[in-house]
Amino acid sequence: MIRKLIIMMFLLAVPLAFYAQDNRLAGQRGSVVGIKTNLPYWGVLGTFNAGVEFRLARRWSLDIEAGLNPFDGKKDDDSYGKSLKHLRLHPELRYWFCETGYRHFVGLHVPYLLYNVSDIRMFGLEGKRRQGWGTGVGLSYGYSFLLSKHWNLEATVGAGYLYLESEKYPCANCGRRKGYEKKHYVGPTQAAVNLIYQF
Repeated sequence: MIRKLIIMMFLLAVPLAFYAQDNRLAGQRGSVVGIKTNLPYWGVLGTFNAGVEFRLARRWSLDIEAGLNPFDGKKDDDSYGKSLKHLRLHPELRYWFCETGYRHFVGLHVPYLLYNVSDIRMFGLEGKRRQGWGTGVGLSYGYSFLLSKHWNLEATVGAGYLYLESEKYPCANCGRRKGYEKKHYVGPTQAAVNLIYQF
C-alpha cells in the first residue's frame, strides 16, 4: 500500500513539474508546483505523508495531500492494542492574498478517510475499536514562510464538518462486531506544519 501511494504521488508530480517549467518560461511569478510533507504528522502520529500543490492562477492553487498509517496494533492473540491505522486524502482549493506560495491563504477542503482505530483515550475509545470511513468539508487558514529560493515552511489550521460511519468492536475479541455507529462531527479538521520544496 505504501509503495502504491509513493508511486501515485510520483506519477502525479512528473507532469506537474513540466507544468511548472512551462509557466516559469511564460514569465509568471509565484510558486507553480510544490512537494510537501507535514512534519507533526510524522512525529506525533507516526504517519507517512506527502502532498503536491500546484498553481491554477496567480492567486489560486490546488493542494492534494495523503497520509497513511498502516500499523494496526494487532497482537498475537487477535486482540488489539493502541492503533491509529488510517488512510487520509485531503484535497484543498486555496485562495492566496498575495500570490501562490507566499504569505496568507484561505482554503476549502474535502477530506476523506478510512480508519481502524482502537484503545485511544483521546477519541473516547479506551478498550474499544472502530473501523470505518468518513468524509466532510471544512475551511482553513494558513501562512507560508519563505526559507530560501526553493524551500518554504507552511502553517495551517482548519475546522469543519465530518460524517463518520463505522463498525463497533471490543478490543478483547475483535472478531465479533457489536454494531454500527454513525457520527456527525464539527470541530478541527486540519492542523499542519508543512516543509515544502517548490519548483
